[in-house]
Amino acid sequence: MLNSYLPALVFLLLGGAVGAAFAVLNGILGPKSSRRSVSKTSPYECGLPSEVQQGFRFGISFYMIAMLFILFDIEVVFLYPIAINLKAFGLFALSEAAIFVVLLFAGFGYVWRRGALTWQ
Repeated sequence: MLNSYLPALVFLLLGGAVGAAFAVLNGILGPKSSRRSVSKTSPYECGLPSEVQQGFRFGISFYMIAMLFILFDIEVVFLYPIAINLKAFGLFALSEAAIFVVLLFAGFGYVWRRGALTWQ
């Protein structure tokens, strides 16, 4: 029974040893900067200073568009296996996929008419 866990144990030990070795080498060979300044400790995003305040709140339209994006990703996950192997699934799967796409576009039309896709 131990033989079945031996590769996983060796993998964990080697991964831990490599991580510890890198941490020690970073402490030894890394730059030694004892001077801290405001510019070094301030947060930045993508190399630019962050101008977002702590109390900043996103609008609801941001979340609506994010949820619609997730919905369309789920559509791709649902349709991909059918598109790859349509002959094995047959006409039933094609009709189910067509119904799914029609319902999805009906929902898309609804949120479009409601103005959820307009960015303000």
